[in-house]
Amino acid sequence: MDSELLSVLGIDPAYIFIGMAVAILILLILIIVCLVKIGGLRKRYEFFMKGEDGKSLEHSLKNRLNQLDEVEKLSRENKRNIAAIFANLEITVQKIGMVKYDAFDESGGKLSFSLAILNKRNDGIVLNAVHTRQGCYTYIKEIIRGESVLVLTEEEKKAIDIAIKGEQE
Repeated sequence: MDSELLSVLGIDPAYIFIGMAVAILILLILIIVCLVKIGGLRKRYEFFMKGEDGKSLEHSLKNRLNQLDEVEKLSRENKRNIAAIFANLEITVQKIGMVKYDAFDESGGKLSFSLAILNKRNDGIVLNAVHTRQGCYTYIKEIIRGESVLVLTEEEKKAIDIAIKGEQE
């Protein structure tokens, strides 16, 4: 096996044969590694496509999408309910303030009181109970945005202020 080209280049054909054998061996190892990886991927793919308990992937996806639709429906319903709750909270009693006092100097024990009951917008009532030796008299004044059309006593003003600021004495 004499070749003029190899003779001119000064290369021994045995080196070329050894080099080719090493390259083939490396390629064979790479093919085996690739086949092992493909086998692992195939097993994972088949497991994924099979689904749980033999169910098909399509069936599982349909179930999940139906569940997602149900969750979205419940979420919209919850948003409507929360909006309704917040709308109701605007008019419910949220603030209370009370001041106890002696209506007349001769009675003791601070049996009279002014009670302010307000919503978020400071609308509501102030209830005043005046205790005397002859009896107890109560009356109510309407409060709109923290103010009354009628003249307020100092105790009523203080009860409203306590309710608005959230501070009890």
